[in-house]
Amino acid sequence: MTVDITGKNLEITPAIRERIEYKFKKLEKYQVPFISKHAVISTEPNRQFKVEASAAIPGGQLVASAEHEDMYGAIAEVYQKLERQLNKQAHKPTSRRASHCDKPELEELEEETE
Repeated sequence: MTVDITGKNLEITPAIRERIEYKFKKLEKYQVPFISKHAVISTEPNRQFKVEASAAIPGGQLVASAEHEDMYGAIAEVYQKLERQLNKQAHKPTSRRASHCDKPELEELEEETE
């Protein structure tokens, strides 16, 4: 699946497109299928680059944005934020707070105290 890339006040060159697609491809190591991928790159009046990325996955939506003086630095920062969110989403079923199977039942505790 390709990444929809939009440029505001900026033309999307093949190098920019390749870098963004490469970063999204690296996110596939978590083996979570992406439903849609979208990135918006814009230049701000103070000459900073703003990159916003979103990806729809079966468990929800990943959204990240970053501002940086260097466009490639902003792309890398957005990738890191998306990676953290995806890592959290991928490991959510196995996290300790999500599984309460180790918790003893209330009835068992009452029987032991009698």
